[in-house]
Amino acid sequence: MTPTAVSYESHPCFGMTSRSKVGRLHLPVAPRANARIRFAPGAKAAPAMLPEEAVSWLEGELSAGGTPVGIVGITGPGDPMATPDATLRTLRMVRGRHPEISLCLTTVGIGVERYAEALKAVGLSHVTLLVDAVDPAVAEGLYAWIRPSTRTMPLPAAARVLVDEQTRAVKALKAAGVAVKVNTTVYPGHNADHVEAIAKTMAGLGADIMAVVPFWPGKEGGEFPATPDMDLLARVRDQVARHINLMPSWEECGEVVSGLEKRRSQGGVSATLPRPTGERPNVAVVSANGIDVDLHLGQAARVLIYGPREDRLPCLLEVRDAPDAGTGAARWQELGELLADCFVLLAASAGPSPRELLARGGLTVMITDGEIAPTVDVLYGGGKGKKCKK
Repeated sequence: MTPTAVSYESHPCFGMTSRSKVGRLHLPVAPRANARIRFAPGAKAAPAMLPEEAVSWLEGELSAGGTPVGIVGITGPGDPMATPDATLRTLRMVRGRHPEISLCLTTVGIGVERYAEALKAVGLSHVTLLVDAVDPAVAEGLYAWIRPSTRTMPLPAAARVLVDEQTRAVKALKAAGVAVKVNTTVYPGHNADHVEAIAKTMAGLGADIMAVVPFWPGKEGGEFPATPDMDLLARVRDQVARHINLMPSWEECGEVVSGLEKRRSQGGVSATLPRPTGERPNVAVVSANGIDVDLHLGQAARVLIYGPREDRLPCLLEVRDAPDAGTGAARWQELGELLADCFVLLAASAGPSPRELLARGGLTVMITDGEIAPTVDVLYGGGKGKKCKK
């Protein structure tokens, strides 16, 4: 199949006339990374969401108004192609419900070749490949580890696999007719003199456009490179522009993101916040003392139901008996039916099986250890001033 050219000027994500006008939402459904840069920040990433939870969040953002969401991307917290089944399930659900939304993902490229046709079939707008080296020796100096499969591989060998996988990814995506954007981070003293080679190689493979990203260390000293100065960036950008279409300036795809609460941490909640809907206006809570979210979901004998009263203040509405334990998946199916009017279930912990089964039925399980009242308040927007009086 002949590679397909893509008009980047009119592309929804990196088209020059559309980037600032389109809301972008990144769905964090990739739980596992398959590579790590030596200079990556050490802060712990927020946990990944289940595909159904992510799509529920998208629905909430679409119903909330504000900047219209025109692009949905799969970008973390791990690599989307390290868990391709979850990634494809998410993309297919979004495509099925919202055919007008452009879809994309960001990956280092391992495993992409095998799924290029599937990504095309789901209507993927483009893939952003994180390519910081096309020479295995340079890659070896940049990465702390690379895991092309589930088994551990020595870094020199893994670096060769990564470079080969990225080459295969570009070829396969272009053969399938999917646009390819290359993101290259400039690490002074490590790959700054290598960026032109990346541009030339990627252009030769058919990549459509390239973004040059300055490394931002977040801290100084140790083994961390310095942030590139403007003269270095200007020189590198000039070199890149000789070979491939260049993004005019670094603007991370996703900078205009709907859902400003996506990583809020209030009232004990530290995750993407789901929203109430007309069909699911209430919050379910499992609690031993009625004050804190302090129970494992599997231990809950009853469920507290919070929701808006006639005056729209969120209050405790009722208490429902949970299904009896010991029936396996049937218990979670019954619980999902019991809580069909709830958009979220708060628990101190929960196993992966009930989380996934409930999410597939439309109910997000949120793990938190906060007090019930302020957590519920945050889920309904918070800061309203008035509180429920019993």
